[in-house]
Amino acid sequence: MSTWVWVDGNLSPAGDARVAALDHGVTVGDGVFETCKVVDGTPFALTRHLARLRRSAEIIGLRLPWTDGALRAACDEAIGAAAIDAANATAGVQRLRITATGGPGPLGSDRSDVPPTLVIAAGPGSPWPATTSVATVPWVRNERSAVAGAKTTSYAENVVALAEAHRHGASEALLANTVGALSEGTGSNVFLELDGMLCTPSLATGCLPGITRALVCETVDVVERDDLRFDDLRRSNEAFLTSSTRDIHPIDRIDGAPLARSAPGPLTTAAIEALGALQARTLDPV
Repeated sequence: MSTWVWVDGNLSPAGDARVAALDHGVTVGDGVFETCKVVDGTPFALTRHLARLRRSAEIIGLRLPWTDGALRAACDEAIGAAAIDAANATAGVQRLRITATGGPGPLGSDRSDVPPTLVIAAGPGSPWPATTSVATVPWVRNERSAVAGAKTTSYAENVVALAEAHRHGASEALLANTVGALSEGTGSNVFLELDGMLCTPSLATGCLPGITRALVCETVDVVERDDLRFDDLRRSNEAFLTSSTRDIHPIDRIDGAPLARSAPGPLTTAAIEALGALQARTLDPV
């Protein structure tokens, strides 16, 4: 199956979808986005994703003129088109991405007084292995950035960090912040066992307020800390990543070294079971 894309009301296969060449999302990365997994045609936790989309837009000063109802309807159109395309495919619709940009603008950082661009893409996902390895990288997450806490389309830093992780055989790069505190991955949050407790970096470290991160924190006991370090991660008995496409992804190696306990450990297993039970109850936990 192919990915279908809804762009400002026009629905087409990804290869035919178009945005303006001078759209601010293209020229300067002026935009925000959300990625959802799709379960049986329904975007998981869409209410939370739309709320975070609006928070991100507010942080960067981007006006979103669409109601949640209009955004949901556009998502349904994109998923519906992709589902028809998937009728004869082995994989159904598994992934949805909502992107809002500053719209066509000048060749610089100033915005034009134009409506924003809305792009919604739906299509297949990529399967993750049962466990994964991560690599720590030397670059930092700036917890004092003007866009800290916003999920923006300015992802060049993440692209570079992830490429470095891939060179070391890892699926994710982990970053500390400017004061050396463990923060997050390029597209994930991180949890680790420390002295028998499940811990995760607090939002004060500059990490993104992940949707799956929040659900884990609400369903199992988690201590949020702003003083974790890479060394804490390396001495942890177990650890895992969370994201909308990974769900809870057990870590088996850090910088090539195996963790003390085979993945998934008991805290990871408990979190997986709690998140699974939540999803079984509702596909839109609010």
